[in-house]
Amino acid sequence: MVMSIIYGIIALSLLILVHELGHFLAARLADVKVLTFSLGFGKKLLRLKKGETEYALSLVPLGGYVKLLGESPDEEVQEEDMPRSYAHKSPFIKILIAFSGPFFNLVFAALLFYVVFVSGYSVLSTKVGSVEKGYPAYEAGIREGDIIVNIEGRQVGEWSDIMEAMMDSRPGPLRFTVSRAGKLVNMVITPKETESKNIFGEPIKRKVIGITASNEMIAKKDTLLGAAAKAFYQTYNLSRITVVGIVKLVMGSISPKNVGGPLLILEVAGKQAKEGVTSLIYFVAIISINLGIVNLLPIPILDGGHILFHIIEIITRKRMSQRWVDIAQKVGMGILVAVMVLAFFNDIMRIVVGK
Repeated sequence: MVMSIIYGIIALSLLILVHELGHFLAARLADVKVLTFSLGFGKKLLRLKKGETEYALSLVPLGGYVKLLGESPDEEVQEEDMPRSYAHKSPFIKILIAFSGPFFNLVFAALLFYVVFVSGYSVLSTKVGSVEKGYPAYEAGIREGDIIVNIEGRQVGEWSDIMEAMMDSRPGPLRFTVSRAGKLVNMVITPKETESKNIFGEPIKRKVIGITASNEMIAKKDTLLGAAAKAFYQTYNLSRITVVGIVKLVMGSISPKNVGGPLLILEVAGKQAKEGVTSLIYFVAIISINLGIVNLLPIPILDGGHILFHIIEIITRKRMSQRWVDIAQKVGMGILVAVMVLAFFNDIMRIVVGK
């Protein structure tokens, strides 16, 4: 448990550092004076003043911030510093600074995926573990230990390829080629449609032939170029799934019980670390995507809320009154507190019931 907490805190701190680094670099690029770069909230445990910026490590590790000159409405800015004040920058610059934090999280996720795909990872082989009687595969002659190598002329190298090949194929009989005792055997199998649930708990129809994978794992390593394309697609796909999941959660299609918080991250990080560095890196990439997408939500307090305010400013050609900004931020804070309470409650319930 102690190691899980340590791994979880390290993972969260790294992602927060990347996020705040995005804001920091964008501000520096836009020539906005950065007063403080803090990893963590609350009391500052360590401080280092370098140039015009104070770098700090604060007590509460579940967050961080970059304080910019002129960011607070009641802050006094010297006349000579006004060109470098956040308040005096255009809304386009402010959008760039707000967007850069989440963007860095997505880029970081892609880099982590790239490291995994280049360095090597393990996948399930296409070796059949079990064959269920009464299903198409058994009737066609597939047996335990067979290795599926081809479906409708499409080479399959890992178990997920089998699922994709059947999903993409036309309805009706499919030509399978399997390796059995070193010999290739051709057979025709007609998948049957069954109803199951997707990752959002929604009913879907899928093609099955009645086989399960063996526990045999094979090592896989992508080329430098192939890994880059795969990392980009993986980041895009998981970002899309995260967005869809949030929309369905808001619409009520997904139970609020699925919302997880820091305790769940700590627990899963520990488990992934036990499975190996590759699993931990992959998990951190997924959390980085979630952090990036969530921060882009148009909720005041979050980066997405700031972006929304600046877009309104561009459209109306005038700033929102500070009174309305304060009200919106209080509402946003209320929403975040409610979500955090729900997440902590769900985490505690998972621990209590042992799920």
